[in-house]
Amino acid sequence: MTTVVLALLQAAGLSAWDTGKPGAPRSDWTAIARDQTPSSFQGDAAISNGRLTVVVRKGKGAEVYAPEGVLRAVLSAGSAERLSLVENGRGSVALDAGIVKFRLKRGDVAVEVEPGPGAKTLRVECASRFLVLPDFFADDILIDAARLPFASTELPSENFLIHPLGAGDALGITVFENREQDVRISLSGDGDSRRVAASEIDFGQNRKIWFACLTGAGLWHHAEVRESDLKKVTPLGWTRPFPAQWRVDFSRTGDLTDSWEMIEQKEKGGEYYRQEWFEDWQRKMGKDRKRWTTVLGSFPYPCWIEHDGKGFLQPLQRGPLTFRGPALLFPINRVKATPPEVFTVVDVVRSTLGMGPCEYILDLEGQKEKYAGINTCSVRDRFNEIFPAGQQKEKRKEMEKMLDDTLIFVRSIRKRIDEYLEFAKGMKGWLLEQRSKRPEAAAFLDDALALLSEVDAREAARRDKMRTPDYVATLNDDFRKDGIALEGPEGVARAKEYGKALTEIGDNQDELVGEFRWIVKTLRQKAGLAMAMDPKLGPLAEEIRARTQKMLRNPNALERARH
Repeated sequence: MTTVVLALLQAAGLSAWDTGKPGAPRSDWTAIARDQTPSSFQGDAAISNGRLTVVVRKGKGAEVYAPEGVLRAVLSAGSAERLSLVENGRGSVALDAGIVKFRLKRGDVAVEVEPGPGAKTLRVECASRFLVLPDFFADDILIDAARLPFASTELPSENFLIHPLGAGDALGITVFENREQDVRISLSGDGDSRRVAASEIDFGQNRKIWFACLTGAGLWHHAEVRESDLKKVTPLGWTRPFPAQWRVDFSRTGDLTDSWEMIEQKEKGGEYYRQEWFEDWQRKMGKDRKRWTTVLGSFPYPCWIEHDGKGFLQPLQRGPLTFRGPALLFPINRVKATPPEVFTVVDVVRSTLGMGPCEYILDLEGQKEKYAGINTCSVRDRFNEIFPAGQQKEKRKEMEKMLDDTLIFVRSIRKRIDEYLEFAKGMKGWLLEQRSKRPEAAAFLDDALALLSEVDAREAARRDKMRTPDYVATLNDDFRKDGIALEGPEGVARAKEYGKALTEIGDNQDELVGEFRWIVKTLRQKAGLAMAMDPKLGPLAEEIRARTQKMLRNPNALERARH
């Protein structure tokens, strides 16, 4: 089918055709009038909604074409032995191919595939070097076909797959309701030509699968981070095609992925802003892009968009994190300025699964960060303002409240630390139990146990300096008795002494809870990668990913759900 013919089809909006005979030229095609639903076709069948065109071949599968007339994917669940048009209205058009039904809705970017009798698996053929399993909760899994030597393997079932297609101008996105069965992928080619050739997803119990195709120049971009690029500012050679929340998946040591949302500069030479996930506000950063988090400390934010839309990277090499290998960027979510006709990955999920199921799968409630009380650094800094200024008497009530609030803060962080310790204890017990039952998985389980052992090791290393919440309560009581009313140099010195003791406790707690989150996130991602390397590990990997997600829900603000 030529590009010209497909351009005509796409311009027609919701439309359907009978080709007359298989492979017939466009001049022989017959348009089917609105509201007409023939129960048979003389040739092949074609349906279009102006964004996608689906051509269903008799005895074969369905070809999916994007508006530019480029064949983007072939969908097959078995041979289409019979064709009938079952919907042909103003809102949708649908073809029943016997084993499955293909439906296009007005204005949508996805074709819905509904299983019929005997349909078990949908095969999606769209060759791509990379495959992304987006994790809206933690870090994505970025699959590079060049690193998988197998002809086929399985991946964790997380409801979504992203195929970066073409030369950065298309994203094929598969969304599915069934999470009970894993995703199988097949690979082909060698060296630089190595590709993920196809993915196969089980329908499950009459559940639907959607294939969406987003198109446009600069829709995704790939850069290769080398050792010589570390810490250096590197132009991407990519310009943002539209406002959105753009995600960069950096490869890091150990074949892991670290996911970051790009920050954006609004004015030349101005400050940078990062849109918060599923919230209507932006986090502001200075002109130097300096960011602070637990574990990493202070660092220049590694991916950004300048005022003119040009993208840049400054790959990190800091603490436990070194970027090296492929980095892939794509539009993960929309922002206020995203054009209404443009779709991002989250938009596709919402339009296919629906708002309710989408919010459940994205776990929006679990992504909310908790913050209680006042952090210890803020108390220290405020006291260091009040005492030198001689404002102890007039600020007495404020200081009393800050003492109460910082104890609430310390107890909140400690509660979260205890939850991590309890999680690690339970997880280690379960892993040891599995090790005795599954000796063939010993290497994977030993690796997971070694990673979890860091939880106890890091807690022991900070235990003495971290003290206990009861110790902080006593520290506060003592300051109330002999420090809060002191004036002059003696009061200044006492406030500094108290602030130093308090922040040492707070700093160690904050760092520890951040370290714990890194460990659990790493365990979650390693489980997914282990499954790709050895499909027999599937049940173990799925259970670990379920347990880790439960632990990572509702993080304290100091551990940060995202960078």
